[in-house]
Amino acid sequence: MIYPFPLQLVGVVVGLALILAHAIALVAPGPTTGFLRSFPRSRLWGTILLAIAAVWAFWLVSTMDLGEFTPLRKFLIIGVPVGTVLTWLYVDEFLAVRSLGILALLAADPLIEAAFMRPETSRLILVTLAYAWIFAGLFLVGMPYLLRDIIAWLVASQKRVRTAALAGVAYGAATLLCAVLLW
Repeated sequence: MIYPFPLQLVGVVVGLALILAHAIALVAPGPTTGFLRSFPRSRLWGTILLAIAAVWAFWLVSTMDLGEFTPLRKFLIIGVPVGTVLTWLYVDEFLAVRSLGILALLAADPLIEAAFMRPETSRLILVTLAYAWIFAGLFLVGMPYLLRDIIAWLVASQKRVRTAALAGVAYGAATLLCAVLLW
């Protein structure tokens, strides 16, 4: 077990994070749409998110059981920072989107691990979110321009922004309720 987090804690944290992030979009739709439009090509956000992903990946490679790849640990420990620097230097096109995709892939693991072998069917609300992050993360890393296009479509209408924000708040509230009442 890599992450020793109980399902209830993960549910509360994820539920509150979803509610907070989407409530900001409800309260301040103008600044939110401005941020969303500028995000895909933001070098600052790309650097911040890539650094977070690099530290997380380095920690995983340093501490987790790699099975038959354990003899390669020292190469991976060197490879993560080298890969991070090379990515930062030479992959500046949609760096923020690609870094967000990497973080989505990394963030799915604690959710799945917390829900693993739990009998509650309601745990699937977290598992579904985790697999959505994995699916989205693969596309964000491989085809980052899709996020730019999705954002352009989303912010073209205030109704779409409001609907998406309400859906996020509702999913966060459902997750939080399950965490507090059922897990």
